[in-house]
Amino acid sequence: MEEEQNAGRFDVVILGASGFTGKYVLREALKFLNNPSSPLKSIAIAGRSPQKLSQALEWAFRPNPPLSLPILPADTADPSSLRALCARTRLLLNCVGPFRLHGEPVVAACADAGCDYLDISGEPEFMERVEAAHHDRAAESGALVVSACGFDSVPAELGLMFNSRQWVGPAAPNRVEAYVALESEKSIVGNFATYESAVLGVANAHKLQQLRRSQPRKPRPQVPGPPPSKGETIENQKKIGLWAVKLPSADSIVVRRTLSILTENPHGLPGLNESAEMVQKREAFWSIVKPAHFGVKIGTKSLLSILRIIMVGVFIGLLGSTSFGRWLLLKFPEIFSLGWFKKKGPSEEEVENASFKMWFVGHGFSDGGIASQGNTKPDMEIVTRVMGPEVGYITTSIILIQCALILLSQRNNLPKGGVYPPGIIFGPTDLQERLQQNGIAFEIISKSNVSS
Repeated sequence: MEEEQNAGRFDVVILGASGFTGKYVLREALKFLNNPSSPLKSIAIAGRSPQKLSQALEWAFRPNPPLSLPILPADTADPSSLRALCARTRLLLNCVGPFRLHGEPVVAACADAGCDYLDISGEPEFMERVEAAHHDRAAESGALVVSACGFDSVPAELGLMFNSRQWVGPAAPNRVEAYVALESEKSIVGNFATYESAVLGVANAHKLQQLRRSQPRKPRPQVPGPPPSKGETIENQKKIGLWAVKLPSADSIVVRRTLSILTENPHGLPGLNESAEMVQKREAFWSIVKPAHFGVKIGTKSLLSILRIIMVGVFIGLLGSTSFGRWLLLKFPEIFSLGWFKKKGPSEEEVENASFKMWFVGHGFSDGGIASQGNTKPDMEIVTRVMGPEVGYITTSIILIQCALILLSQRNNLPKGGVYPPGIIFGPTDLQERLQQNGIAFEIISKSNVSS
């Protein structure tokens, strides 16, 4: 029936809807299907196994009996199946990771077909390779390709912008550190694909360096004041009550890409056919976003947990660089991650009980003009926070679906096409308000003067 209305085209196809994260994305999407106020009128799900996709549908509709949704055959190793998929949808949501192994053929098919694409990747090498290889084709065909539309890296992007907008001129931030704290009344268990991505990231670190060396240098924003020092390996951040250690996540890389694009386009990216009102809104939004040096740390309340995190990092770092080491890491994830990652993923109860807090501690100057005159030290601190439910499944699904709804309802206000990070595309839209309505809070914690 849906196919008749759409002449065979769907608003959204979810690729990999039977995977761990894919089924949560499907469940979240169904909340908005055919709501009077929602632009989402038709969904299809796609993947290799029709049987597993049917089971995912049953799970997503629980406790109600499942409605029938179209199930489309697709395999990331079969380009013709991906082309057929792109011909049948306005927007493809890709949940098939690790993206380094399975993502690029999907982006290539979308870029050729002019079909919009969102994914939940947190893999820097994949994102940068896709931008280098497919940006021009996507820009020409009108495919808007946006990676990292999950917990990686929207809370970091919107969280930094939210902190940066609290620096009312002439005040200006110099650096913003994000501290991610994962919390749970049960045990915290991560998504195996996230662990696998981290292991493969270590294995392919040299490829990322090669790729960067082969690309033209990106412009860097002008940030007032001196670049921040490296700081201690283990930090005791008393202000927010956490011990913290640097987290090698995609977030800071994605944020840097957004700030780099903003340096070249200070008013943001013009929309395909945007209204005068949107032009004004976009320019006003970007005029109060101030660039800052940005880093991410993982924080916990106990020093012991930080030592455990460092141990897992050491295992992945040492073993990830040889094929036998990688085999060990991926064969026995529970041992080498000290219980944080299991092949079968977390139980539903563990997911429901988990949550996150992401603190943004900004240091800067009460007068940015003075900062640029030399060796003044930051004299102001602004602390903000983003918090919400479990990161890998629930928060990621909420973010991906809200990005999708914006794409469906506000397509003319967004760029024609190309490969971009989420911040530059969704920053000036109402994404932050939508996330707040769906259980992800943005808060100002404190503003204070600090003695230099």
